[in-house]
Amino acid sequence: MPVSAALPRPARLRRAGAALAAALVLAGCGDTKGSSGDAPVDPAAARAALGFSGDSALGYVRTALAFGTRVPGSAGHRATGDWIVAQMKARGAEVTEQAWTHRAADGRTLPLRNILARFNPQATSRILYVTHWDTRPVAEKETDPAKRATPIAGANDGTSGIGLFLAIADVLQRRAPTVGVDLLFVDGEDYGSFDPTEVDVFLGSTHFAANPPAPGYAPVFAIVWDMIGDRDLQLYQEGLSLNGAPEVVARTWRRAEELGLSKWFVPQPKYTVRDDHVPLLAKGWRAIDVIDIDYPYHHTLADTIDKVSAASLQIVGDVAVALIRDFDAPVP
Repeated sequence: MPVSAALPRPARLRRAGAALAAALVLAGCGDTKGSSGDAPVDPAAARAALGFSGDSALGYVRTALAFGTRVPGSAGHRATGDWIVAQMKARGAEVTEQAWTHRAADGRTLPLRNILARFNPQATSRILYVTHWDTRPVAEKETDPAKRATPIAGANDGTSGIGLFLAIADVLQRRAPTVGVDLLFVDGEDYGSFDPTEVDVFLGSTHFAANPPAPGYAPVFAIVWDMIGDRDLQLYQEGLSLNGAPEVVARTWRRAEELGLSKWFVPQPKYTVRDDHVPLLAKGWRAIDVIDIDYPYHHTLADTIDKVSAASLQIVGDVAVALIRDFDAPVP
């Protein structure tokens, strides 16, 4: 995904500050867990109660990587997709697949599939989480030109999201949500070219936005989780998200603060990144991107399992689950 050049610092901060102020006004009357009117909540205890396991998430990342690279049409791509479907069904999700072919600019016909795992599918109010599950066919950021045509493993870029979603599904299997939750694995995010123009990228999210699961489908909010397993995790607020869905940004980073995680969910803007949230925003959905783009191994062969940590997956998973539980009805 491309990163736009940063605006000069004063202008960028003024623009983002105004958007964030509006977001806080919009989100201020939402969930109030840990607010000043409640009894003090210990962040560590609150996180533990959520039941997410970063260790499990990392284990799922390892398993997914063992299938090989996931360039659309490859054996690793087919095997990993089948495994994701089986794993989500085993956790009680209603699973549907969107399968289609795409003719790429390089002449290849790509067999693509989005995998949608739905928890509490009858609920009309729904939260949409999105991650891409494909991996890049080239390592164009390798310093050695001879290695640039090699597909990447994508341990952080593409696989960390798989591990995150399977571990979220573990939580939702143990205690079903009262809000609808859609975990969407999109394909073809990372196939083509981002610069200087976008060609053959964001294919799955674009297809899903054009072909939603039901007429009138519109999630309460949508979050794209991308490159969230980096050992040196720093999640800043993304520019298009602040402009397009500032209240969702505010809700997410406020929840992280309540859980004592502001060291990693840094409550300030830094980059504008075009990612899978772009087609969702164009659809009119309230969508944001949670991404750690400051990743030195991005689109290189060094994006391997040793760059991903259970601790980072734990941090992100705790926030992701907390956002879902904020919409749950109280347990009697």
